[in-house]
Amino acid sequence: MPVAGHCSLGLRKHRILESLLDIRCQYITFKPASYVSYMIGWGLKPTAMKAKRIALRAGLPFACIEDGFLRSLGLGVNGAVPHSLVVDKTGIYYDASRPSDLETLIALADFTSEELDRAEKGIELLRANRLCKYNQSIDKPLDWSTNLKRVLVVDQTFGDVSVSAGQASESHFLAMLDSAIEDNPEAEICVKIHPDVITGKKKGYLLSLAFEKGCRIISEDISPWAIFDYMEKVYVVTSQLGFDALIAGKEVHCFGVPFYSGWGLTKDRQFLSRRNINRSLSQLFCAAYLRYCRYINPYTGDKCEFEETVALIAEQKRQWLRFQGAWLGVGFSSWKRKFIPNFLSKKRKVDFVRGTSSVSQCAAGANIFVWASRPTNSLQKKIVEIQARLWRVEDGFIRSAGLGADLVAPTSLVFDSRGIYFDARSPSDLEIILSNTNFSDEILNRAKSLHLLLLRKRVTKYNIQGSVNLSLPDNKKIILVPGQVESDASIAYGSPVIKSNHSLLERVRKENPEAYIIYKPHPDVVAGARLGELPQGSKRLYDSIVTEGDISQILDQVDEVHTLCSLAGFEALLRKVKVVTYGLPFYSGWGLTEDTLLSKVGSDRKDFDIFKQRRRRKLTLDELIAGTLLLYPVYVDAATGDYIDAETTVKLVEKKRSLYNGESFFFKVFCWYRKIFLRY
Repeated sequence: MPVAGHCSLGLRKHRILESLLDIRCQYITFKPASYVSYMIGWGLKPTAMKAKRIALRAGLPFACIEDGFLRSLGLGVNGAVPHSLVVDKTGIYYDASRPSDLETLIALADFTSEELDRAEKGIELLRANRLCKYNQSIDKPLDWSTNLKRVLVVDQTFGDVSVSAGQASESHFLAMLDSAIEDNPEAEICVKIHPDVITGKKKGYLLSLAFEKGCRIISEDISPWAIFDYMEKVYVVTSQLGFDALIAGKEVHCFGVPFYSGWGLTKDRQFLSRRNINRSLSQLFCAAYLRYCRYINPYTGDKCEFEETVALIAEQKRQWLRFQGAWLGVGFSSWKRKFIPNFLSKKRKVDFVRGTSSVSQCAAGANIFVWASRPTNSLQKKIVEIQARLWRVEDGFIRSAGLGADLVAPTSLVFDSRGIYFDARSPSDLEIILSNTNFSDEILNRAKSLHLLLLRKRVTKYNIQGSVNLSLPDNKKIILVPGQVESDASIAYGSPVIKSNHSLLERVRKENPEAYIIYKPHPDVVAGARLGELPQGSKRLYDSIVTEGDISQILDQVDEVHTLCSLAGFEALLRKVKVVTYGLPFYSGWGLTEDTLLSKVGSDRKDFDIFKQRRRRKLTLDELIAGTLLLYPVYVDAATGDYIDAETTVKLVEKKRSLYNGESFFFKVFCWYRKIFLRY
């Protein structure tokens, strides 16, 4: 197998490097072995120069590697894993002293019309999702007047290699600030200082001078996009923010020689003879983002495309911004306290208390969360009194490879600020999403792709292994009745008429006397953790019972699913199986299911009429998937604690399913203890 050699101890810890390069990497001290194909080094670091010298002595090719232009949510120095990488066999993109692979790609511009069309769409994706290289900065409207002309001047950290490699020095920063002031006498000059300069970790070029000249100093960790919203022009030396500004449609002035200058798109103070032809923004983008960069999903280890990386980082940014601020959890077990902070952004403040007494001390507007089935009246009353915000938390719809009752941590949760999806008595955030969202083509295409991925990977909520081979009659309608936990809040609040599995089976048998009925009890009931067993004499109500195995395999073999409000009904819809509901689950009332409670004419139940009024919209299956699986839940990678998207979660759950094993000695002891003492 070919090997790439390097001289960096840091690269030895770069766990996704081999996947990005499609080659095994090995640390080289002095002389490479015969099986080493080429040497690599990180940018212009000393270790890269050492690797280059070794390559020259050994007669091997050398390539520079660097972070890509769309790197991650957070900063690499804070441990954020990279989503992209560039590999340059000629030079490196920020070194203007010599050609680079990127410069050659731009100069040749031999792009097909399809590539340029993809580049245009890629630019729009970055604009729509407001993404740049790093994305863990606050992105919200600034408290600035909008009728004042402003110009942005971008400082950089002193000694940054991209400055000297971009043919610039301290004098270029001073000239840039003076030019911005002179060129724009009626504008407010805003100087963006690197956060590390403000904290004293590093030195910049412009902080003192900007204060002296009366400029507005932007020192907060604010998204470039939030700043661009208020700017007409952007002045840079070599910062990548200049290219972000081009994407944002701003006039950009360059005082150094970054990779995007010299092509007719920027106002340049320096000129490079090698760059003597005009190129469009689409051509630059196509070269830099689509050909030059390589992308990977750092959580699955699979190489991917630019568009997939945009979707993943955009979702990480959406959730990170959503859960800003301090959070207080009430009444959570020690087990849940271990994983819940990851869902609230692991670097944010999350506290837990056992009872409600501490809630009174919270400030107005505080975020207080509780498990969805346990918000007491006293807690809700206190939250109203202090004008705090109550969030109900529950497992997501793609939960895990294994049961929560077996202490398998979830990969997804939902945080609902209005109610909770299984409580039909009042609207939930999910119901509002499904009722009011104008689903874009982009998210509907994602929903369609996710739908196919779920079917291909056979991923459901719990993803228990086990094949299910049923011997079924050919001349009868096959109906699956999924059992539920009868003590669960979903029955109390989502099934107002029928409250037990036995009663549901009686109803289904009565209305389908000739059908072949399969009953599948809930996995938690089978495990002995929850209540829901059928009483004696129930066997006459079904033809076969399936207690183990993958429910997706059962759904492939049935004609209909009859349920109170089980998630199995939603999973049946994904497989185009007819669903009949006897309760009011989140997926009913949208025109995709046959709803017995809502179809009765002349019903005297006003709550049913109110429910029907709330769900008057008719949804397509793609819209239901988009709202339920893409917009409502929060997904987290168990290994890193990072936010991920639904597509990544499906792939990770499918991989973990093959490793799930509940047969350890500890597990058996726990199951015995749970069945005797914890069952509810």
